[in-house]
Amino acid sequence: MAKGCEEETKPALVVICGPTAAGKTGLSLKLAEYLDTEIISADSRQVYRGMDIGTAKPEPDELRRVPHHLIDIVDPDENFTVADFVDRGRAAVAEISRRGRLPLVVGGTGLYIRALLQGLADVPGGDEAIRRELRRIEELEGEGALLRRLAKIDPPLAARLSPRDLNRIIRALEVFELTGRCLSDLQRDHAGGRSLFRTLKIGLAPERKILYDRVDRRVELMMSRGLLEETRRLLERGCDPQWKTLRTIGYRESVEHLLGGLPLEDAVQLIQRNSRRYAKRQLTWFGGDNSIIWLDSFAEFAKVLQLIERFYNVP
Repeated sequence: MAKGCEEETKPALVVICGPTAAGKTGLSLKLAEYLDTEIISADSRQVYRGMDIGTAKPEPDELRRVPHHLIDIVDPDENFTVADFVDRGRAAVAEISRRGRLPLVVGGTGLYIRALLQGLADVPGGDEAIRRELRRIEELEGEGALLRRLAKIDPPLAARLSPRDLNRIIRALEVFELTGRCLSDLQRDHAGGRSLFRTLKIGLAPERKILYDRVDRRVELMMSRGLLEETRRLLERGCDPQWKTLRTIGYRESVEHLLGGLPLEDAVQLIQRNSRRYAKRQLTWFGGDNSIIWLDSFAEFAKVLQLIERFYNVP
């Protein structure tokens, strides 16, 4: 089959990606007013029930307005992997396409998006003995020890992570130990493969100062809407502060305030700082994908709509 014909037979989907607070949710909802779409969330935390404010989930009325997938599908104590996301995400794409609608993949978890489109890299399974030893090293040498080690063997990946991304750091070091190759190299080799979908990728990237201001304001809004109360409810339900779900930005600092005596003002400032740093890492991740068309969501909405209409051949 000719390449052009093969591309035409692939399911079509549109990706709306970019850093936190860039306006992805607002853009996707506005697009749904003009296009027959359903939204697939590509956010590694919005899959968890009860974690609403801290993950900036769409509001209940927004979820009712437009069909959403992969939101509120597991509890915070359940292990939800990239492979799980790929399985459920591809099933959602197939269902939406069968209904004659356009799948709109929206989120900022770059690894989820790449895995959905191209599958998972061929890497070895986990080795618990290696993981235990790496955790021991981090405990003995202090926070950041493993990230410094990773920076020596895999600088590109280390640059996208922070010391708090311990599970991902340990996984990268584990893969190097088992294969002798950097995880970023394995992922880059895999990324050269062909996508299973005909895809249009649109990235939202407001000017950096504007983005950081949005991040700070979003954190203030989360606090006013009850992030601390939401975190307290999770703890009262039996969520362990050491679970990876509660070690993520917003919840981690809230736990430190509620249980560790961190002053509220300091907690808010930490959430803002860590969120800005996360946004920067997201931009670095997505910046390596030359197929993304970068725009400013609402300032260029007409252009976004035009790009999608041309891509999807909307009459």
